[in-house]
Amino acid sequence: MTTKVAVIGAKGRMGSTACEAVEGAQDLELVGRFDDGDDLGDLGGADVAIDFTVLAASEANIRHCVQQGVHVVVGTSGWSDERAEQLRGEVEASPGVGVLIAPNFAIGAVLMMQFAKQAARFYESVEVIELHHPNKVDAPSGTATRTAELISTSRSEAGLGEVPDATTKDPDGARGAQVGGVPVHAVRLRGLVAHQEVLLGNEGEMLTIRHDSFDRVSFMPGVLTGVREVAKHPGVTVGLEHVLGL
Repeated sequence: MTTKVAVIGAKGRMGSTACEAVEGAQDLELVGRFDDGDDLGDLGGADVAIDFTVLAASEANIRHCVQQGVHVVVGTSGWSDERAEQLRGEVEASPGVGVLIAPNFAIGAVLMMQFAKQAARFYESVEVIELHHPNKVDAPSGTATRTAELISTSRSEAGLGEVPDATTKDPDGARGAQVGGVPVHAVRLRGLVAHQEVLLGNEGEMLTIRHDSFDRVSFMPGVLTGVREVAKHPGVTVGLEHVLGL
């Protein structure tokens, strides 16, 4: 059975790559390409919509899809747990409709986050460094935020205290952002795509967990998996790991 797919944000870097990936999949059919200013209408009769837009547009796009009874796979950056929770009630009002919000669709990035979550309870210190191209509009990235949240939860469950840091003077913010008590640093550099490393330290040792996406095609296996699996997960699901059995 062929699943009909629409892509919202089809002219963007990720959206155009998603269109190519859908067209190359034998079990999927691309029935709609939509971009800024387009009337989504019935989404071309799609079963599933892929949203790669910006946060302000993404919220309205998802609501429209849900009202049409269309499942949604969301790759738009900036979705927080709080925003997802606000959306949850609206989606549950449309029984059977699934919305999958993934901070990162690269399988390696999802594994990196899960490995960091497992390792965090064993280490006194941890910091996250994310590196992206300079056209990225949000910082820290959704992946880094999600990673820090997972690490923070793991540390709390293990009974660990605050990450040790004697810094008392940092007027320019050199120590980075604090996400769940975890320092997160954002780099924006021409030539990069999407990269992240998690540094974990104890007395006498350091563990580095790193993932690199050199091309946006690295995200497509996860996107297509999301398209194929989202209908099996009614309501709002945050994180690709939940459809990968992790």
